[in-house]
Amino acid sequence: MTGKLRADARRNRERILAAAEAVFAEHGASASTEEVAARAEVAIGTVFRHFPTKNDLLGATLKRLLDRLAEEAAVLSDEGDPATALFTFFAQVVEEAAARRTVAELLAGGGVDVRVGKPLRRLEEPLATLLTRAQQAGTVREDVRLDEVMALLAGTTQAALLTGWTPDLRDRTLRIIFDGCRPGR
Repeated sequence: MTGKLRADARRNRERILAAAEAVFAEHGASASTEEVAARAEVAIGTVFRHFPTKNDLLGATLKRLLDRLAEEAAVLSDEGDPATALFTFFAQVVEEAAARRTVAELLAGGGVDVRVGKPLRRLEEPLATLLTRAQQAGTVREDVRLDEVMALLAGTTQAALLTGWTPDLRDRTLRIIFDGCRPGR
């Protein structure tokens, strides 16, 4: 019976995290845990058994998001064109931020009491690899540093949330950022 309980608990946890990701994407980090419970089709007590506070739930959502982004960056590092993979990843994260409020809020740490410093470091290694490969391919200036790329990524995702982001604004903004990273600028 214990194995079945653990399997049920794991399934509930996954349902809660999937629901939290969807609810927070739609309504931002200020969405209620009650809304998450309803979407996951579990009692609010079940949510709090897995995540004692809303910040715990946000933190788990952030970890899951950053794990997925780190995996996407690693795949692009391994399989993508070194000349374009960094720009592709950057654009994908910004596009997701525009579509999902929590991406921008959690990456920028704005108004959310979740410590993003350590979790955000999950992106450092795959992002550093993308940066190095782009520099070796000659599509990114040698003096562009990882901390600058991380700051640009956090700032741009926040802008996607705050500025009435349109496809035209996104394209122009990314063009400015990418042009600034290219050699000869």
